[in-house]
Amino acid sequence: MTKTLLIVSGGVQALHGIRRAKELGYRVVVSDLNPNAPGFAAADDHFLASTYDAAETLAAAEHYHQTVCKIDGVITIGCDVPLTVATVAERLGLPGIPLEAARLAQDKLAMKQRFAEAGVPVPWFSALADAGQLRRFARQRDYRLVVKPVDSRGSRGVQRLQAGMDLTAVFETAARQSPTRRVMVEEFLDGPQISTESILIDGEGVTPGFSDRNYEFIERYAPYFIENGGDLPSHLDERTQTAVKLTAEAAGRALGVSTGNIKGDIVVASGKPYVIELAARASGGYFCTREIPLNTGVDFIGAVIKLALGERVDRTELQPRRQTPIVQRYAFPEPGRVSRIVGLEDARRLSGIEEIVVTVAPGDEILEPTHSGCTAAMVLATGNSVAAARANAVVALNTLRIETVRA
Repeated sequence: MTKTLLIVSGGVQALHGIRRAKELGYRVVVSDLNPNAPGFAAADDHFLASTYDAAETLAAAEHYHQTVCKIDGVITIGCDVPLTVATVAERLGLPGIPLEAARLAQDKLAMKQRFAEAGVPVPWFSALADAGQLRRFARQRDYRLVVKPVDSRGSRGVQRLQAGMDLTAVFETAARQSPTRRVMVEEFLDGPQISTESILIDGEGVTPGFSDRNYEFIERYAPYFIENGGDLPSHLDERTQTAVKLTAEAAGRALGVSTGNIKGDIVVASGKPYVIELAARASGGYFCTREIPLNTGVDFIGAVIKLALGERVDRTELQPRRQTPIVQRYAFPEPGRVSRIVGLEDARRLSGIEEIVVTVAPGDEILEPTHSGCTAAMVLATGNSVAAARANAVVALNTLRIETVRA
């Protein structure tokens, strides 16, 4: 009998995963609060429920499981809702990570505390009670600090301190992005930042996903951290890459994940990896669905799907078979209302372009970027080197024009 996979979130970033599950022969049901979610059209079936409301999704999933079709596995792709997924998995008796691991993954402060207790290297950190405490830390640590909401997502409210900033405003900006108004601070470490994507099987990890994160706009959009894509393969030497992978995998075990997938944000400072954050889910930004298979030949999302359905995945399936250069870049148009989009099909026909996804339409408003979701388009490019792939991505972004007008 065909197994049914529930994918929590029907956003555009889930589409490749939905299609891959169907290619593997599974039935796919998608849950999302948006009645026009793109994933609904790609799936076999769907139901409405807020991805961020674990109780609401559980009630809808139980009803579906009992009255429509048995659900055999549950995952999310590109949506930071591990607690929703773990809640459904536990109640329905499906494979998945422990509830406690999911809770820790959605609480940056508790996560860092767990890592510190387990000996996983992390930047110095502390909870923040108020702006006054932030001022004291700023003076003590020469402003080399990052302030962030404890329980937000997508880099919302995350700010790097600089002398002269209004620290009351900094604290309030972070607090507004926290559903519980909790704020934390951590040391800013200089060094290359890496995105990793790993799978743990009975506690043993494999990390086929390894991307150099691109922060070329970090000064332009300061104090916010605006990532502009990534480069694969990494420029880091093999020894450092191994250290990063082992650190990410150790962090997953410390979180309580024995079998499952984890996505790491790692910084390498003075040659040593430190964990900034760890997500207990399949990543967004097309990393797990497109970049890893293009770069390594590993069917990462296929492996995630199989594990969620209780099927065996051999670690040899996760070993990279190649290192094809892949570069991802985002478009950040001028703020204003989108008047027209031109050059899209011409850009798609360019040499080395694997995919272009435009996420705005005429009439949409473009805001000044303050977090990682403030993009209008994404380009994936390849080439015979990372530099060549990067050049192909730039040409595509210059060909695609998202024009705006000020209100």
